[in-house]
Amino acid sequence: MILRFDRLAAELPPPSDPDPAGAAVVQELLGGRFGEMSTFWNYTIQSFNFRGRQGARPFYDLVANIAAEEFGHVELVATAINTMLTGASPTANGNGRAKLNPTKSPLAGVKGIGNPQHFIAGGQGALPQDSNARPWSGDYVFSSGDLVEDLTHNFFLETGARNNKLKVYEMVDHPAARALTGYLLVRGGVHQIAYARALENLTGADLMKMFPTPRIPTDKIPECKPHIQRGDHLRLYRFSPEDYQELAAVFNGPHPETGEDLVVIDEAPEGVPPRDLPPQPAVFAPDFAPEAISEIAAKLRERAGLPKQPTGLVADLEAETKRATKRATSKAKSTSR
Repeated sequence: MILRFDRLAAELPPPSDPDPAGAAVVQELLGGRFGEMSTFWNYTIQSFNFRGRQGARPFYDLVANIAAEEFGHVELVATAINTMLTGASPTANGNGRAKLNPTKSPLAGVKGIGNPQHFIAGGQGALPQDSNARPWSGDYVFSSGDLVEDLTHNFFLETGARNNKLKVYEMVDHPAARALTGYLLVRGGVHQIAYARALENLTGADLMKMFPTPRIPTDKIPECKPHIQRGDHLRLYRFSPEDYQELAAVFNGPHPETGEDLVVIDEAPEGVPPRDLPPQPAVFAPDFAPEAISEIAAKLRERAGLPKQPTGLVADLEAETKRATKRATSKAKSTSR
């Protein structure tokens, strides 16, 4: 079971200029062979299939716990894609940047740019696809039942994942993509070290000498530096209130690049509130506009005895409240005229 918190693993910047073409590239980090869906499902299936887990508890705890973090990485990549797509067509708050008249053809401005399925099938949001719009496949999952083979596979899966993240970083300069890849390069490095340490403790093979593979100078990448300064290149978080206690039996020793001590943090990271991205009316079905859904939700909230205002926490709640007040004031002035 996964205990889910309504927080993002790392902070991403608010929507700026839309970048549908860049969003299509970032899809590789979601649904590609080395994307976050692959890391999540590889480690999750391996943990489901893990036999003799009590006898090999430190190794089971490692695989199962890293799987939990990867679930959050899937959400973070999807959020970056959604941020990059915001504003590509007219939005409900008047921030649309569509090139053509929104009353005639609101999606014509994105034709031929990026992945058309983002707008046709995805509600202007992320999809379980790679950068070529091919669906993610369960064929990407490797679960042999042999612990050494699975851990070796996981080490090289993280290797390929970090390589892809660096390529996306160098290909897409949108602020959300850069913030995303800066964070994932650091955390992917931690997982790579974790599997290397597990193999060394299990077999004596020193994969740490192969690290870093690929050789990525994260200390020189601006978007990586805040996470390194915070110590996130050394930390393996334990994503459970009570379980996976034996992580420290495997994840220990010096960091292969810096020589600093690796540490297990006995709690999940605090995370940051997600942003309430504006609705995209151009991709809604007729008769169920975002405003209509909000009205229905307000009535349901009142009927259930809940507070008038939504209870969830979002990063831009204060800014959104100011925008709503401004729109209401403007509408009132327009009506009075």
